[in-house]
Amino acid sequence: MGEVGLTRDAGYQIGVSRTLPLPAERVWRFMTSEEGLELWLGPSPSIELRRGGGYRTADGAEGEVRGLREGPRYHVRLTHRSPDGAETTVQVAVTPKGERSVLRFHQERMGGPRERARRREHWRRIMDSVEGTLTPAGQ
Repeated sequence: MGEVGLTRDAGYQIGVSRTLPLPAERVWRFMTSEEGLELWLGPSPSIELRRGGGYRTADGAEGEVRGLREGPRYHVRLTHRSPDGAETTVQVAVTPKGERSVLRFHQERMGGPRERARRREHWRRIMDSVEGTLTPAGQ
């Protein structure tokens, strides 16, 4: 049996998903808004949200949008180069599920199991923040 999260083609990877009680379009609009981008991409992101568009955050992370699809299934795939030079691939997807939607974060090409564990916790915290921002208490 292989290591958890290790794939032959994409190295170490992690995925986190959650069903939200909101339509996919609304979740996508938030995820691609200034507030949403800062939440999952990093501080003060400057991004051209189009295929081939670049981005840079205030903490020095940068990359390029490799794929973008909007409605009814939403998806963005981008390279992510951290200030220390490590490069991974990050994907954010929002898919409709009736009146609700499923939000997914996926990251691949990580350096090892420790980085995978750190990124798993990172994406779980981001997911909690997104849900807390979009979903009023008790909904």
